[in-house]
Amino acid sequence: MLSLSEPVAIGLGLSIEKERIVLLLAAVALAASAVSVTGGIAFIGLMAPHIAKSLIGPRNQLALPLAILIGGWLLLLADTIGRNVLEPTGIPAGIVAALIGAPYFMYLLLKK
Repeated sequence: MLSLSEPVAIGLGLSIEKERIVLLLAAVALAASAVSVTGGIAFIGLMAPHIAKSLIGPRNQLALPLAILIGGWLLLLADTIGRNVLEPTGIPAGIVAALIGAPYFMYLLLKK
């Protein structure tokens, strides 16, 4: 009903604010559960396409191959850094990937 329009949804008796809050909570819960299941390495899947688009610009035919290469390189870099920072035990690659990616996403948020 919300996809029709606000006046139509109100006319059909839908509480718009309540419905938006429920949908927002459902979206947050789904995103949180997906991240908790996949772990921090899946964060690279979010970073690589953004980095590829910033490098090549509007040429979409090169975006996917470059994103694949960048994702592999980021994972290799995160694993190498994690293994060499604390020598006997190391740091998981997902944590290092998040430490690399979080500043980049903050940059993207502040840029737009």
